[in-house]
Amino acid sequence: MKLMFRGLAILLLLAAGVMTAAAEGNHIRVFTSDNTDGKITGKTIQEAFEKTDFIVEANNDMNTPFKRDFNNTHHDVYNLMVLWRKDTVLALAEKYPNIGLFAPLSMSIYTPKGAKTISVSSLSAAGIASVTGIPADNKALVDLEKKIDEALKVAMPKGAYEKMPYKMKEVKEPLTVTVDFDQKGDDSDDAFDDFDMKFDGKLAPNGFVSPAFVDINYDLGEHDKEWYSFYGAYSICSIPVIYTVSEKYPEAGALAPCTMFIYQKNGEKKIHVGFPSVQKWISAMNISDKASIDVLLEAEKKFRAILAEVTK
Repeated sequence: MKLMFRGLAILLLLAAGVMTAAAEGNHIRVFTSDNTDGKITGKTIQEAFEKTDFIVEANNDMNTPFKRDFNNTHHDVYNLMVLWRKDTVLALAEKYPNIGLFAPLSMSIYTPKGAKTISVSSLSAAGIASVTGIPADNKALVDLEKKIDEALKVAMPKGAYEKMPYKMKEVKEPLTVTVDFDQKGDDSDDAFDDFDMKFDGKLAPNGFVSPAFVDINYDLGEHDKEWYSFYGAYSICSIPVIYTVSEKYPEAGALAPCTMFIYQKNGEKKIHVGFPSVQKWISAMNISDKASIDVLLEAEKKFRAILAEVTK
């Protein structure tokens, strides 16, 4: 019943035209549209992003694994979409390798049960900056946010940004977890392959899946940019985490799946791995319920242990 009232309130605000992102201080943005006729779908939203030069690596209906694993769903529609832009990475990768934390980006596409709306969550340029250390006014980040806005307007012409019902929580802990380790042997390709094999073997036994991998260095090489021996990004998801957190915070898909980068700069032996801390989830959505916090902290603990094992 609460979700139905919330959906009605959204429609009224959309009609009044008072919902704007400019009024938001939050890093997670939610773009919502009336969808009474059901013509806006995960597929049509994906197509709009692709028309705006985003590369969509995955767009998964999460209700399928939710039904399989929990015999339950929280929303009529719940997709996680993983996507990126080549121009953003090309502009930032040399100076800011942490852009790999958002290459790919993540978004959730959802409809609350019984609602006639559809929403897409995304992270703002300021949100990306807070995790990567890239200045929020960097032109490439500002342009990325504008391109997201453009794609959403194509996908949902009558949509607008919601005013979120919370303010971000201050956080003192680091928002990025990094691990640096030395290459073993003389061949960097062998070093990456060894990491990849060990890492992949640890995911499923610990409750993680990787729906996408972006070979960033391949694309850089196509532009004759030889800054790295290797540079890639794994999209990582924990079904129990997103199932639990999305019940109260469907916009969590702006941070899920999370992305882990791995890179080695040319001429160096040091390998760098990093991923966003769950503190960003807790802070950005002002999460306070124990179930969500517990599942997030436990997942990060497991993931840290995986990296400790495969990089030792």
